[in-house]
Amino acid sequence: MAGPYQAGNHGGGRARPRFARANAVGSGLGGSGTGHVTMLAVADPAARGDATGQDTITMLAYMTAFVPMRSYAAMMTRIAAVHAVLPPYRYEQSEIKAALVAMGVVGRKERAVHDRLHAAATVRSRCLAMPLERYAALNGFGEANDTFLDVAMDLGEQAITAALEKAGVSPPDVDLIVFTSVTGIAAPSIEARLAWRLGMRPDVKRVPMFGLGCVAGAAGLSRLHDYLESRPEGVAVLLSVELCSLTLQRTDRSAANLVAGSLFGDGAAAVVAVGQDHPAGPDGGPTVVAARSHLFPDTEQLLGWHIGDAGFGIVLGSDLPDLVRSRIGGQVRAFLADHDVKFHDVTAWICHPGGPRVLEAVQEALELPARALELTWRSLAAVGNLSSASVLHILHDTLRSHHPLPGTPGMVLAMGPGFSSELVLLRW
Repeated sequence: MAGPYQAGNHGGGRARPRFARANAVGSGLGGSGTGHVTMLAVADPAARGDATGQDTITMLAYMTAFVPMRSYAAMMTRIAAVHAVLPPYRYEQSEIKAALVAMGVVGRKERAVHDRLHAAATVRSRCLAMPLERYAALNGFGEANDTFLDVAMDLGEQAITAALEKAGVSPPDVDLIVFTSVTGIAAPSIEARLAWRLGMRPDVKRVPMFGLGCVAGAAGLSRLHDYLESRPEGVAVLLSVELCSLTLQRTDRSAANLVAGSLFGDGAAAVVAVGQDHPAGPDGGPTVVAARSHLFPDTEQLLGWHIGDAGFGIVLGSDLPDLVRSRIGGQVRAFLADHDVKFHDVTAWICHPGGPRVLEAVQEALELPARALELTWRSLAAVGNLSSASVLHILHDTLRSHHPLPGTPGMVLAMGPGFSSELVLLRW
């Protein structure tokens, strides 16, 4: 459509309205902070349909069809509030390392490797679902999962309550609640139990997600956007609760289990998002512009769980950083290019921490300066990898302390089992 578009005939032999493109400076995400919004106008006065409303309706339908989604303001979702929660039991990395040895998770042969892994993890401390001394007494998967239910309910309630208060939204206003975790299971699911406790409506829509793992924080944001882009006055909540410490495999001395023991912590986070016309939106957080999911073929063996009698056993391929280094850069570049954004335009990178080798691979693949992932490295050091909750904690930290320039783009990036990636483009 380089020039005016002349549509073919339709019912009754009447010509469709002819539309011409015009460019105007708008709220796009181009390199200058502004972009071009493609507009369509009726080029043929005779086709304006002043005599009836039908041609006007037709014109609007064509405008909706041809205006790019990235510049169609009604499709935006506003992040009204984010709240991050940690359990109260914080331990230094050295304390956790010693406890794993005392519990027999690490044998004499693995001691040297165990020490190197804990030093290389760059984690200084972690918060745990229960006191460290209680882990040795956990009796199997059933007891661990019962603990998950109790702690997840408490942390989830704290996170959602605080996020709703920040957003100025009450529980009965919530239209959709999405819950994600990969470290425990429940039926009824956690969000169903919390809906009653918090006072949400009986007709609230619920979406429990399991199996997405570390990617689920970003994927959850995407699903909120999917729901709200056609509901401009709607309210949606995302809750992530991950209690990785409860998945500890005490008889597994594999390298993957030793890595998990050095890296993962516990935490929760909640996000409140609203449609564009909701009153909580205009003065809130960033806008979700677009999102993209990607599954990498033949990579399902790289990351996930092996679920057995003892519960969740970690699957962690050693070549995962190489895959990230070789593939993630192209995915991110293509996504940004589709929305007229260049790497140097992005003022905040909100990246799931993974681990040091994965973070280094992301930084190399995207050719980012060290400071771009500073908040991610800080989060990894302070609390470890919180699976799906990590990227939401980093989003919380970004909103609290980073203060990106209004109108500039931000990028949420996470990866998880599948192997998969989730990209979310923000506008501050």
